[in-house]
Amino acid sequence: MEIPITGFMIHSNDPGSEHDHSLFITSWDGRPVKMHVHPFSGQTSVDVGHFHRYAGKTEPAPSGVPHVHNYYVETTVDDQHAHLIKGTTGPAIPLPNGGHYHYFEGFTTVNGRIPHSHRYSGNTGNEEGY
Repeated sequence: MEIPITGFMIHSNDPGSEHDHSLFITSWDGRPVKMHVHPFSGQTSVDVGHFHRYAGKTEPAPSGVPHVHNYYVETTVDDQHAHLIKGTTGPAIPLPNGGHYHYFEGFTTVNGRIPHSHRYSGNTGNEEGY
Protein backbone atom coordinates (compact mmCIF):
# COMPACT_ATOMS: atom_id res chain seq x y z
CA MET A 1 0.00 0.00 0.00
CA GLU A 2 1.41 3.39 -0.97
CA ILE A 3 0.60 6.52 1.03
CA PRO A 4 1.10 9.78 -0.86
CA ILE A 5 3.06 12.41 1.05
CA THR A 6 4.29 15.90 0.22
CA GLY A 7 6.95 17.96 1.93
CA PHE A 8 10.19 19.79 1.49
CA MET A 9 13.84 19.07 2.12
CA ILE A 10 16.37 21.39 3.79
CA HIS A 11 20.03 21.08 2.90
CA SER A 12 22.51 21.46 5.77
CA ASN A 13 25.47 23.76 5.13
CA ASP A 14 27.27 22.81 8.34
CA PRO A 15 31.03 23.21 7.90
CA GLY A 16 31.71 19.94 9.74
CA SER A 17 32.28 16.55 8.18
CA GLU A 18 28.61 15.55 8.40
CA HIS A 19 26.46 16.55 5.42
CA ASP A 20 22.74 15.93 5.71
CA HIS A 21 19.27 16.82 4.53
CA SER A 22 16.12 17.07 6.63
CA LEU A 23 12.73 16.14 5.17
CA PHE A 24 9.70 18.01 6.52
CA ILE A 25 6.37 16.36 5.67
CA THR A 26 3.53 18.79 4.93
CA SER A 27 0.78 16.31 3.97
CA TRP A 28 0.13 12.63 4.64
CA ASP A 29 -2.39 10.72 2.53
CA GLY A 30 -3.87 14.03 1.29
CA ARG A 31 -4.31 15.53 4.78
CA PRO A 32 -2.26 18.51 6.01
CA VAL A 33 0.27 17.62 8.68
CA LYS A 34 1.09 19.91 11.60
CA MET A 35 4.61 19.88 12.98
CA HIS A 36 5.65 19.74 16.64
CA VAL A 37 8.70 19.64 18.90
CA HIS A 38 9.40 18.39 22.44
CA PRO A 39 11.38 19.97 25.26
CA PHE A 40 13.98 17.73 26.91
CA SER A 41 16.45 18.16 29.76
CA GLY A 42 18.46 16.21 32.28
CA GLN A 43 21.90 15.53 33.59
CA THR A 44 24.58 13.11 32.48
CA SER A 45 26.18 10.31 34.43
CA VAL A 46 29.01 11.16 36.83
CA ASP A 47 32.33 10.33 35.19
CA VAL A 48 35.86 11.52 36.07
CA GLY A 49 34.36 13.18 39.18
CA HIS A 50 31.73 15.42 37.55
CA PHE A 51 28.50 15.56 35.52
CA HIS A 52 26.87 17.99 33.07
CA ARG A 53 23.35 19.35 32.65
CA TYR A 54 21.58 19.83 29.32
CA ALA A 55 18.32 21.28 28.01
CA GLY A 56 16.88 21.84 24.55
CA LYS A 57 14.09 21.12 22.08
CA THR A 58 13.93 18.33 19.53
CA GLU A 59 13.88 19.00 15.82
CA PRO A 60 10.34 19.26 14.36
CA ALA A 61 8.42 16.16 13.24
CA PRO A 62 4.91 15.63 11.84
CA SER A 63 1.96 15.27 14.22
CA GLY A 64 -0.56 12.43 13.95
CA VAL A 65 1.70 9.92 12.17
CA PRO A 66 4.35 7.46 13.39
CA HIS A 67 7.56 9.44 13.89
CA VAL A 68 10.77 10.04 15.84
CA HIS A 69 12.74 13.27 16.47
CA ASN A 70 16.39 14.17 16.08
CA TYR A 71 17.96 16.19 18.88
CA TYR A 72 21.19 18.11 19.37
CA VAL A 73 22.35 20.17 22.37
CA GLU A 74 25.55 21.24 24.11
CA THR A 75 25.96 20.43 27.81
CA THR A 76 26.86 22.91 30.52
CA VAL A 77 30.54 23.65 31.03
CA ASP A 78 31.77 21.69 34.04
CA ASP A 79 35.37 20.81 34.92
CA GLN A 80 36.41 23.35 32.23
CA HIS A 81 34.76 21.59 29.27
CA ALA A 82 31.43 20.70 27.63
CA HIS A 83 30.13 17.81 25.52
CA LEU A 84 27.68 17.48 22.63
CA ILE A 85 24.57 15.34 22.91
CA LYS A 86 22.91 14.24 19.70
CA GLY A 87 20.76 11.39 18.53
CA THR A 88 17.27 10.22 17.56
CA THR A 89 14.44 9.55 20.00
CA GLY A 90 12.46 6.37 20.16
CA PRO A 91 8.90 6.23 18.78
CA ALA A 92 6.02 8.22 20.28
CA ILE A 93 4.61 6.98 23.60
CA PRO A 94 0.97 8.10 24.13
CA LEU A 95 0.02 10.05 27.26
CA PRO A 96 -3.27 9.14 29.05
CA ASN A 97 -4.79 12.63 28.55
CA GLY A 98 -3.60 13.14 24.99
CA GLY A 99 -0.29 14.04 23.43
CA HIS A 100 2.81 11.92 23.61
CA TYR A 101 6.47 11.83 24.62
CA HIS A 102 9.63 10.04 23.49
CA TYR A 103 12.42 8.14 25.25
CA PHE A 104 16.03 9.07 24.39
CA GLU A 105 19.44 7.78 25.45
CA GLY A 106 23.05 7.71 24.40
CA PHE A 107 26.59 8.88 25.13
CA THR A 108 28.03 12.38 24.83
CA THR A 109 30.99 13.22 22.65
CA VAL A 110 34.44 12.66 24.16
CA ASN A 111 36.10 15.74 25.74
CA GLY A 112 37.98 16.93 28.84
CA ARG A 113 41.51 17.07 30.28
CA ILE A 114 41.10 13.34 30.83
CA PRO A 115 39.24 12.34 27.63
CA HIS A 116 35.88 10.80 28.55
CA SER A 117 32.19 10.70 27.68
CA HIS A 118 29.02 10.58 29.78
CA ARG A 119 25.87 8.49 29.51
CA TYR A 120 22.49 10.24 29.35
CA SER A 121 18.86 9.15 29.09
CA GLY A 122 15.37 10.45 29.73
CA ASN A 123 11.93 11.22 28.41
CA THR A 124 11.00 14.31 26.46
CA GLY A 125 8.16 16.53 27.61
CA ASN A 126 4.78 16.55 25.88
CA GLU A 127 4.54 17.80 22.31
CA GLU A 128 4.49 21.53 21.56
CA GLY A 129 3.17 23.06 18.33
CA TYR A 130 5.78 24.29 15.89
